[in-house]
Parts: sequence; C-alpha cells; structure tokens
Amino acid sequence: MPDLNGDCSSTPFLAVDLETTGLNPREDQILSIGWVAMDGLAIRLATAEQRWVRPTRDIPEASAVVHQITDDQAARGGSLGEALAHLLGALAGRVMLAHHAAVEIGFLDRACLAEYGYPCMIPTVDTLKLAQEELERRQETARSGGLRLNALRQQYNLPRYRGHDALLDALAAAELFAAQVTHRAEGRPLPLHRVLHRPGGLW
Repeated sequence: MPDLNGDCSSTPFLAVDLETTGLNPREDQILSIGWVAMDGLAIRLATAEQRWVRPTRDIPEASAVVHQITDDQAARGGSLGEALAHLLGALAGRVMLAHHAAVEIGFLDRACLAEYGYPCMIPTVDTLKLAQEELERRQETARSGGLRLNALRQQYNLPRYRGHDALLDALAAAELFAAQVTHRAEGRPLPLHRVLHRPGGLW
C-alpha cells in the first residue's frame, strides 16, 4: 500500500476507466477496462493497456451508441475474471485514479465480490471530486456539464480526446490529474491523503 502521507509527486498511481452497459453495477456489465500507470505526475505510456470483457447478454443499443462497442467486438473479449486479474496486478502498490470514480468503484467492488468474496480495497483519487473541491474553495458553482472530463481538461488547455473509450479516458484522467495537482500544489508538496476520496480498507 502506498504511503498515504507521502507527496503526490512521488506516489505511484494507476489511472483507470471502465466502459459498461449502463451505470447500475447491480444490473449492468463491464465491457472494457483501460489503464495507464503514473509515477508521481509522470505518465508511463508504455504501461497503457486495455482489456475487453465478453458480456453474458446482448449489449443494449442505447449503450452501444455511446461507447461504440458492438456485440461482435465484445464477443472476442475475455472473461471478467481474466480482465480483473490483470487490472489488480497492475494496481498492486498503486493508488487508483479515475474521473467520477464512484462508477469504477461500484463496478469493481461488485466484480471483486463475485470473484473473490471481497470488495476492491484500493485507495482511490477522483478527479471530479478534486474539481468540485476547487470550485468550493473559490465559492463558485459548476456550469451545466462543466464537471465532465473534457470540459475540465479544457480549463487546463489539454487536448480533446474521443470520449467513451476506456484507454483514452484513463489517459485523459491521468493528464487532468497531473494538471490539477500542479495547480493545487503551487510548487509545494501535496500529501496524498489530501486528495484521496476512498482510503483503502477504511470504509
């Protein structure tokens, strides 16, 4: 487990994104998992990986329109257990990073409970929550859609990527986090516990 009192600039992270058939972990399924490692604020592109998951039922049409994953493409994926094992291996010793991490946590908790009998006990940072905290400090409210991943990236002059692709969204979240920490730290150390939204094993 990383040192929760350590500086963000020296903490190992893994930016993660899931594409799913919907937003309800009790009813919907994971279709793909993308991730990329960060050592501090340095993104390690050589670690970028994406795993497709074979669903147990047809993908709803409304869902396929969003993420562009077809039934034929999903059928070539591996099992959820295989994808989960690879993800957890990549997460070992790292803090999970995601945008709107409640979605990732909900689906990964349910998957880990099904596979191992325990929830996904990984400390997690949420770039959406960091953006909300920044607005609260400035006593501002978010405009409609202003907390979406691409909208927040525009505030830091980051390039626009195609959305709803697990690997690209993981990379986008990693870049956004690096910008957020750089802005928030202002050249000073920023302890990890100041940005964590789910400390591992403490809920």
